[in-house]
Amino acid sequence: MFSGSIPALVTPFAADGSFDEAAYRDFIEWQIAEGSSGLVACGTTGEAATLSYDEHFHVVRVCVDQAKGRVPVIAGAGSNDTRVASANLRAAKDAGADAALMVPPYYNRPGQEGIFRHFEALAETTPLPIILYNVPARTVTDIQPATLARIVAAFPKVFVGVKDASGVLARVSQHRASCGPDFCQLSGNDDLALAFNVMGGTGCISVSANVAPKLCAEFQAACQAGDFVKALAYQDQLYPLHEALFTDASPGPVKYAMTKVRPGFPEALRLPMTPAGEASRAAVDTALAHAALA
Repeated sequence: MFSGSIPALVTPFAADGSFDEAAYRDFIEWQIAEGSSGLVACGTTGEAATLSYDEHFHVVRVCVDQAKGRVPVIAGAGSNDTRVASANLRAAKDAGADAALMVPPYYNRPGQEGIFRHFEALAETTPLPIILYNVPARTVTDIQPATLARIVAAFPKVFVGVKDASGVLARVSQHRASCGPDFCQLSGNDDLALAFNVMGGTGCISVSANVAPKLCAEFQAACQAGDFVKALAYQDQLYPLHEALFTDASPGPVKYAMTKVRPGFPEALRLPMTPAGEASRAAVDTALAHAALA
């Protein structure tokens, strides 16, 4: 179910700071038309940390409604409080999501046993399959390969994949060895997606796909076909964009880039996130030109 180019969707906000539902629906239509194979609603790039509970699952509900089953919808639903994470899973199911994307507890900094127990508790009540999201740069906690293998072995029907943003490419092979070649491995880093796929990955939950959905989808299709010469050409075309979108705090640069490829797309962010600075905007402009997107 989960493969190819899956954008971690930005959440558009109107000038008054409210969720811009019309812009979001148009955005989703464009993403599907351009070849995205799934959608992540309310992930980090979607500024989930600034959404109220009601807003969060309203956004998920809108995404599901607009997708209309054409591609799977994965809802960000993680929390550093196990009880809240469990409630989020139920809310994601009620909103119609096909799966949930769950980080290990952040801020609390549990050890590996605490990480396992957190996901064990979620597995006992979850109404949705879960994609583990390992992003140590944001959560501080790191799901070590042995812990991930333990989680998947204990609940193979619940934990169906991983979005790995550790930046450690060897983990693709480690996870294949422990979880089997059919375990769904999605890159969480656009710049590493080519190497990740060569080693056995099945796709990417992508920031760049917000801006370049067709190119990212074609890149992933080349990887899935085993045409890594063609995939490398796409990598060369897209790599400056992958870099530029993180030249300032995300999603500032990607929201700026969206205004270039989708004129009129709302650029507003919610504090504490701020618009991309001048140098970041210049880098985005150069990258978009390099990719022939603007």
